[in-house]
Amino acid sequence: MGLCLTSLAEQSDYTNYEVIIAENNSTDPETFAYYEKLQKEDGRISVVVWEGEFNYSAINNFAVKHARGELFLFLNNDTEFMDAQSLRELVVSVLKPGVGACGAMLYYGDRTIQHAGVIIGMGGFAAHALWSLSDRDETYYPFSLCERRVSAVTGACLMVRRSVFEETGGMEEDFAVALNDVDFCMKVRAAGYHILFNPYARLYHYESKSRGYEDTVQKQARFQKEINRFQQKWETEILNGDPYYNPNLTLHRADYSMDI
Repeated sequence: MGLCLTSLAEQSDYTNYEVIIAENNSTDPETFAYYEKLQKEDGRISVVVWEGEFNYSAINNFAVKHARGELFLFLNNDTEFMDAQSLRELVVSVLKPGVGACGAMLYYGDRTIQHAGVIIGMGGFAAHALWSLSDRDETYYPFSLCERRVSAVTGACLMVRRSVFEETGGMEEDFAVALNDVDFCMKVRAAGYHILFNPYARLYHYESKSRGYEDTVQKQARFQKEINRFQQKWETEILNGDPYYNPNLTLHRADYSMDI
């Protein structure tokens, strides 16, 4: 979390923001001392405490009740802003006519791509475009270099207008950990708004640093249950294919290549 907040404070040239930290299930006294220090040093930062079990959707729905702004940026604590203009880029994207939400280009620490939009139907449900690839490979240019409409973006860095969030009813709490962000974007699109991916909003995403991976029988069972729920809810959309993805391209790889 420290790296995320430090990069925001030191990097961003857009300073008209507040930070709401949704505390959930921390036990280390040093964490709470850090919260106190942050709030004393910066009046834009506040901490709200979620006392239930971990549910990503419920926690975010709870946190936005404390927000005062007209734009919400859902941001994982394991992210880091890479440059000064990234936050501004997201604001510019989400305020364009007809746009309800937008997302950023996210990189792993080795500068390979973690997220460049979400493709519906890939892998049977949904997957990140250009995952694990380079953003300068000409074989899938210009998908990694231009702002474009997508079906969904990851909740690790998702900006949405308050009015759209409220109109669509927020995040579905049946999706406790996985696919809540994709489901939310699908609801935004169903309400008539566009989702934009902006490659000039750039962050590192050190994925799963705090939550961990789906590496137990219980986690894998929960993940499969949420996949099944998503497939049932959006069955027609999955069968029809992603409207922003050429049907001649593969659904087995993230590189926009032909399915041969």
